[in-house]
Amino acid sequence: MKTRTTDSGTAKAGPTTVYVPRDAAARSVGADEVAERFERAAVDGEFTVVRNGSRGMLWLEPLVEVATPAGRIGYGPVTPDDVPDLLAAGLLDGGDHPLRLGPVDQLPWLERQNRVTFARVGVIDPLSPEDYEAHGGLRGLRAALAMTPADVVTEVTDSGLRGRGGAGFPAGIKWKTVLDCEDELKFICCNADEGDSGTFADRMVMEGDPFLLIEGMTIAAHAVGAREGYLYIRSEYPDAIATMRAAIDIARGSGWLGSGILGSPLDFDLHVRVGAGAYICGEETSMLESLEGKRGMVRAKPPIPAIEGLFGKPTVVNNVLTLTTVPVVLADGAKTYQDLGVGRSRGTQVFQLGGNIKHGGIVETAFGITLRELIEEYGGGTLSGRPARAVQVGGPLGAYLPESRFDLPMDYEALAEAGAMLGHGGVVVFDDSVDMAAQARFAMEFCAEESCGKCTPCRVGSVRGVEVIDRIVAGERRDENLALLEDLCELMTDGSLCAMGGLTPMPVRSALAHFPDDFLDRGDRPLLPVHPVRQTTRTEGMA
Repeated sequence: MKTRTTDSGTAKAGPTTVYVPRDAAARSVGADEVAERFERAAVDGEFTVVRNGSRGMLWLEPLVEVATPAGRIGYGPVTPDDVPDLLAAGLLDGGDHPLRLGPVDQLPWLERQNRVTFARVGVIDPLSPEDYEAHGGLRGLRAALAMTPADVVTEVTDSGLRGRGGAGFPAGIKWKTVLDCEDELKFICCNADEGDSGTFADRMVMEGDPFLLIEGMTIAAHAVGAREGYLYIRSEYPDAIATMRAAIDIARGSGWLGSGILGSPLDFDLHVRVGAGAYICGEETSMLESLEGKRGMVRAKPPIPAIEGLFGKPTVVNNVLTLTTVPVVLADGAKTYQDLGVGRSRGTQVFQLGGNIKHGGIVETAFGITLRELIEEYGGGTLSGRPARAVQVGGPLGAYLPESRFDLPMDYEALAEAGAMLGHGGVVVFDDSVDMAAQARFAMEFCAEESCGKCTPCRVGSVRGVEVIDRIVAGERRDENLALLEDLCELMTDGSLCAMGGLTPMPVRSALAHFPDDFLDRGDRPLLPVHPVRQTTRTEGMA
């Protein structure tokens, strides 16, 4: 038995730890088979295999790490057939090998980031409560339980934390509205229906640090006076569903959920509910309808969910990244979090690089980084090697930005001023072979497919939008149809009940504004249908 070094640097007798990700992205490219080969080779007890989350460097998956006195040394991407050679080369001691990457924490991709929400993802065993506490878990909850609910809400408000689901509404204001309601029954709902193309941060944090989400929802419950919470996860995330259910069971057994949490008067329990595949359930009121067992359709506002939400009761609705940031705010204080970022965009944003990108994955950094820095310095440019022509920021309803706008700072206000939005932080890259008229058409087609059908501007306008774009591209009365398309976009923006119809014109208008030749000077080019993952590398498919 050899001496091993833990993450904290303490020397202990015992087997060396080898980390192989259990994240869905890593599993999709063979991580399970790699882990199995390591486990078969560990017959003498010289090392143990821990299935961690992903560090977010998806082009290196499966990324294998080994704990050594010099820190955790990474190797990747590793195939099952590489395992015998790696062990023979001295992997357990961080030995040299063509796949050796060096100390993982010192890799430029990670070293330059501000890992706040994702600080533990890829570091710990996701389902080990001991590992979670050893790496700072529960600090936020313990701090919150020592405060009054009103003081917790004030701390969240003062931090400047805004909703990371897309709308960017201040989390503290929403919580205060629920706190001020006198109803005895209140709910905490987490919307994990992460349906935007090119986004996968919610999935990764649920699979890589599930107790963090449980802690965040429990803090929210204490802050507003709720006793019950629901985690709404999209059905396309089976690994996240299984991990969260297992983590909730473990949390109950550890006294982190249920009655008298951590010896306090707080009673709170949490349940997982699985969506049925409707994109519209990413909208908060549609999600609430689905949770109540109804068809996912948008509710008219007012009343807002904070006053009349789930089953007509006051409800906090936040997304995964918002709730998993709350424990950090409470643990380190509002000012520490607010010191990051710019203007009214405080703290960090988890950017997700996908599409035609060489190095796709997770980049968590303070607001204010430019789009060019994300694409070129972190992403390494396009996978195809061709010039990047357009980037869609904020999901399928976000604007297409041309290369001339790549120096735009990534914060809520700067993007809004440029006619774009940050959304959930998805960044999907397209090279110069992209047909932007086809992308604009896809935006309308996507809305027609995913609309809940409740309001006419969205339900009918999107279908008419596809038809009008087809006529423009075909050269039929272009001036008239361009004017008609603009009228249609204005009607959808102003008349739709929710962001589904209201934001669909954003990619269409941006494509027309920045890439007019794709609509007007096509020659004999046919308008090809666009698949949602067109021009994507495996990184987006892993979302």
